[in-house]
Order: sequence, then structure tokens, then C-alpha cells
Amino acid sequence: MTAKEKNRLAVFDVEGVLIPKNRFFFEVGKNLGLVRLVKFLFFGFLYEAGILKLESALKRIFSNLQGVKMDLLLRMFEKLPSTPSIKSVFCQLKMRNYKIALISSGLPTVLVKKLADEVGADYAFGIEVGTVDGVLTGEIWGDAIGLNGKLKILEQILAAEGLSLRDCVVVADDRNNRCLFLPQTLKIGYNPDFVLRVKADKVVIGKLSRILPIIDGKPIKRSLPTRKDFVREDIHAAGFFVPVVAGLIGVPIVAALIFVVSLLYLVSELYRLEGKDLPVFSAITRHAASQTELQGFAAAPLYFAFGILLTLLLFPTLAGGAAIAMFCLGDSTASIFGGIVSKTLPFNKGKTLEGSLAGFLFAFLAGAFFVPPVFALAGAAIAMTIEVLPLPVNDNVLVPVFTGLALTLMVGV
Repeated sequence: MTAKEKNRLAVFDVEGVLIPKNRFFFEVGKNLGLVRLVKFLFFGFLYEAGILKLESALKRIFSNLQGVKMDLLLRMFEKLPSTPSIKSVFCQLKMRNYKIALISSGLPTVLVKKLADEVGADYAFGIEVGTVDGVLTGEIWGDAIGLNGKLKILEQILAAEGLSLRDCVVVADDRNNRCLFLPQTLKIGYNPDFVLRVKADKVVIGKLSRILPIIDGKPIKRSLPTRKDFVREDIHAAGFFVPVVAGLIGVPIVAALIFVVSLLYLVSELYRLEGKDLPVFSAITRHAASQTELQGFAAAPLYFAFGILLTLLLFPTLAGGAAIAMFCLGDSTASIFGGIVSKTLPFNKGKTLEGSLAGFLFAFLAGAFFVPPVFALAGAAIAMTIEVLPLPVNDNVLVPVFTGLALTLMVGV
């Protein structure tokens, strides 16, 4: 076999890459009633916040599934949408002599194998669940949930295939996969969290097919923003007018309006996941959200509203208004320009230098509408620094709040 024909291995995380993140347990909990749904959401929140380890969170979730039939989990799994073009991407990988492995530390192996059969993967690993006569006992075990468990599974696959870590590509989205992001592997962060943005060799946002040029060693081609990109960023930039309107009709009224709109959006998203529409809201979501976001609960607008609401309520009029304006106009501009150019930042592969510079410029211009230029300059620097750093808290909250705090200390009004 020539070097060109040599087999290689592509490893994919499942939740967040091939199926919507957290959607499975949401659907199961919803089917089992409000009490268990709230418990699942609570345990998931504790894990995401770093308070509970993954193994502890999963054991608590599955203990609440004791007595549930395995058939229910299978039915809920079959309802989940998958990432568009999976079969096409996997077919392309097969043509490149790749073996494909799916490794999940949150889903039962039987479900991962079902997905593997559907999309043409060669290996499927998940967590082992206890059952008696097809009914869950609430027990779970296996390498996938242990410390560095995914790495142990990867080593087993490599040994079976006679391959090394240098023959391996890993595609993952969250910190639970950091044990696979080794120096020898090609590491691709797919819509990644703050940990993998640092550890990844390359970051892919959007279509899964964008991993193929990276695997082939080709540079990532940037494309012009889509219609959805412009709609989304126009909505984001429109937040500039929030402090203006608040100055005209009062902060309490605007804060109440933001809260009501956020609540309606929340209801709209829950409806959308059920295949129903809430007039206006559902239409806007369809025109603004990416295909990946539409597969699950699109939470970004809620973080956006929450960040603005906190800033509006916590800080004086001018400082808070400037912070909101900088955040809305600077971040939207950075996103548009960042999608066109390709010089990524070394400490955050999901951001670009040119996009950040454009964001800084427009953040300064927006801030200067509310505060003197020297303070606007300092505020813009703070806002864009926070925006480009790979931090554990959503930047839609951090950027306006910390910029508002800094400007309050500087301006004082």
C-alpha cells in the first residue's frame, strides 16, 4: 500500500457535531414530564458551569431514568435532526481512505451504533447502560465517561487498525474532548467552546463540509457573508438604539420590553422545536439563524438580550449606553469582516485579526456617540479584548457588562 493509499482515522464527537447539543436529553425529559425535564436541565447546567464532572452529571441523569423503557430512548433519538451533509462528508472521507469513528461520552452505545449504521461510520462507542428486560436500571459505566476515557477508546481503535496518533484527525466541539486534542493529531474544533478554541489547530464554524479542505491540507477559503449573516448582524447592530430609546422613554420601560420580548422568544423556540410557529418570532429566527442553530435551541439571542439588560440596569446612563452601543456595533462588524478574511488569532482560532480591528473601529465610533473620544477609545479596546479572548462565559454577556463597568469607573456618569 502506497503512502497515498494508507488508511487514516477520523474521530468525531457526536453531540454538538453530528446531532444537536443537549437536544437528546431535552426531548427525553420533555416526554417524561416537567419535573424530570427540569432535573436534566439543572444537571446539564451544573456540568456546563464546571460544578459537576461529566460522569457525576450523567449518573444523576440516568438514575432519574430508572424504570424507563429503552425503546423510549430509541424513539427520541430517531426524532433528532442530524447535521446536514453528514453522509456526503463521510463519503468523501471514505474516498480519502479514512476509517471513521464516533465516540460519545453522553449517549448510550446502542444509540451511537444506530447513528453509525445510518451514516456509514466504522466504529461507534458510547456509555454502557444497565437494562433488565429492556428497562433501564439507572446504572451506567464504561471508558467513555471515565477520566481520559475517550483517549483509551482512541488507542484501542488505532491498535486495531495499526495506525498511530499522527494518522488521526479529531473533530469535536467541547472541553470533554480535550484529551483527544494531542500534539500529534490534526485537531479541528467544530463550533467549539473556549477550551477547544485554544487547543484546536483549526476552527470550523457552520457547515461540516468545511473540515474537508483542512484535512486535505488546503487553506480555509473565506466566503462573502450570506443573507442570513447580514440579517443576524443587522439585528445585533440594531441594539445600538436601545440606550437611545431608553433615554427617550426611560430605562424601566425599555428593560420591561426586553424582558417580554425575551420571554416571547423563549416560547417561540420551544414551539419551533415542536414543529410549531409563533408569528413574527419564528419567521425572524428562520431568516437569521444558521442551519446548525436551527437544529437545536438557538440560545444566542437570549444571551444577547441578557447582556444588554444587565448593562442597562447596572450602570449609569452614559457609561451603560456607550457599552451597549460598542458591543452591538463592534461585535456585528467584527463578525461580518471576520467572515471575509482569514488571518486567525493564535489564542482563539475562531476569531480573525482583521475582523477584530474592524470591530474595534466601529466600537469606537459607536462609543463616541455617548462619551468623549478618549473614553470611547479605551472602552472599544476593552470591549474587543474581551470579545476575542476564549472565555468560559458567553461574550454576549461579558462584553457589555465589563465594558460598562470599565466606563463607569472612567466616566463616572
